[in-house]
Amino acid sequence: MIEKIGSGDASYIIRTEDAKKEQPARDILDVENAFRLMVSTVTDMAYTGMQDLKEIGAVGHRVVHGGSKFASSIVINDEVKEAIKGLVPLAPLHNPYNLEGIMLMQKLIPDAPQVAVFDTAFHADMPDNAYTYALPAIVCEKAQIRRYGFHGTNHKFVALSAATFLKRPLAELKIISCHLGSGASVCAVSRGKSVDTSMGMTPLEGLVMGTRVGDLDPGIVLYLLSHCGMSADEIDQMLNKKSGLLGISGKSNDMRTILAEAETGDMNCKRAISTFCYRAKKYIGSYVAALGGLDALVFTGGIGENSAEIRTRICQGLENLGIFIYEDTNRKVSARRGQIADISEPGSKIRILIIPADEEKMIARETIHALGRVRTRDDIKKLHLRPIPLSVSAHHVHLTQEHFEILFGAGRTMTQRSDLSQPEQFAAVETVNLVGPKGRIERVRILGPARKESQVEISRTEQFTLGIDAPVRDSGDLEGTPGVTLEGKAGTVKLARGVISAKRHIHMSPQEALTLGLRDKDVVMVKVKGARELIFGDVLVRVHPKYKLDMHLDTDEANAAQITQGTVGYIESIQHRNYT
Repeated sequence: MIEKIGSGDASYIIRTEDAKKEQPARDILDVENAFRLMVSTVTDMAYTGMQDLKEIGAVGHRVVHGGSKFASSIVINDEVKEAIKGLVPLAPLHNPYNLEGIMLMQKLIPDAPQVAVFDTAFHADMPDNAYTYALPAIVCEKAQIRRYGFHGTNHKFVALSAATFLKRPLAELKIISCHLGSGASVCAVSRGKSVDTSMGMTPLEGLVMGTRVGDLDPGIVLYLLSHCGMSADEIDQMLNKKSGLLGISGKSNDMRTILAEAETGDMNCKRAISTFCYRAKKYIGSYVAALGGLDALVFTGGIGENSAEIRTRICQGLENLGIFIYEDTNRKVSARRGQIADISEPGSKIRILIIPADEEKMIARETIHALGRVRTRDDIKKLHLRPIPLSVSAHHVHLTQEHFEILFGAGRTMTQRSDLSQPEQFAAVETVNLVGPKGRIERVRILGPARKESQVEISRTEQFTLGIDAPVRDSGDLEGTPGVTLEGKAGTVKLARGVISAKRHIHMSPQEALTLGLRDKDVVMVKVKGARELIFGDVLVRVHPKYKLDMHLDTDEANAAQITQGTVGYIESIQHRNYT
């Protein structure tokens, strides 16, 4: 790893399985020189056992901004490079250098596949109420203005690592990841997905950072432009390079220096530390509320891993939320890559973990996964030629036998009205009324057979009718979902949970999945060739011996694509592979 390129104080770090070696490289003034040094090191038999770059099978590149176009890592071609270039205005300090690295590596190893791993990809599936800015919708759509989030590669890594350490499935955990370094961000992770994060459209928003301002009243920018004679470029430089810890302290952007100066009584440095920790604490508190609870609070990044004092200051005052730091362990622990430390009080329900960042490992993992999604021409032809029947799934209810009898009478069973597209499933004659805090929906069809837990599926539009904020979930994933009251002919049932907007999905049998080269829980993109052609992303593949090929959309999605009876879709590409 080569740091501080062009600063006159550059250094490079060589990590092997046994040791870490850091040396100065002050003459490294640009990316091309840095690459020469990297190549000479990588092809040094003493370090890698490799003599020629041609021995490298693939190259993974960290790319900071992928916009809304890239929801996962992707094999680089000319179109991808153009897209990265087009996103330079959103990440001017990062994307140009990321792109330069790609170009240089393609010259050095033209035959090796190159993969872009985007910082923003982990956040691509955030709910719209988390990524939306309260600006005119037409402006946001035209200018691609939304919260994109960053540090996604490491937030994803620590979430996976936390699940492994806790010996619990990632899909059942609520995690807050605090990536604290020169760049800093907090991420709320639920069921392995980013549901909110502190950085926004650019890496400028959120926490106080080394030289970046973080959250700021937009009116300040207008004031500086109109009353202080500053130009847009001057404000840009100030917000990105002269603010944050450096701006408040007036001394340094390095937390180690600021902590040392604060010990001597420097009031500006004390204020920088206090502001940094308060901002992080405020985000943690808000994300506990957004997640509806917490299983693990993770510290990562240079500051998060190495500063016991900063961890203590952030956790102080969070005891009412169940966050208790064990100070003795916190002070003694030494972060080492590959090792996870638990610094929470013994017996605490919420675990506080230190997980050293390992973005290189995640980039390698994502590179392998991206190559695994690459299809041969024959495979692509199969995907594009096999029509997927579409079904519109209107609101409906699944009931346990117990709840059915409460609603319709003891000893009663569901009366079959008509078969559904999936074998052994049917629409019942019986219907119920849904009653929410705001309104009601009459005559909602019950689908059979009876299930182990009652569940209600409604569209996004119907959420507003009922006054319920239902999450988008796979069927059966009901933890943390809101409830609703069901009215039947013989009684009522008040569900404590169970209302969802169903995630769009495709049913298929194992044989159909094999033919298409897909696995259970893969995620694909589907092009729907209806009256209004649309591509639906994040379509979950569900494979079971009792299923047959059929894609389910809710009424809102079907209306958006103007789907009519007989409309079909075609799998456009594989977004995510399921490796579990």
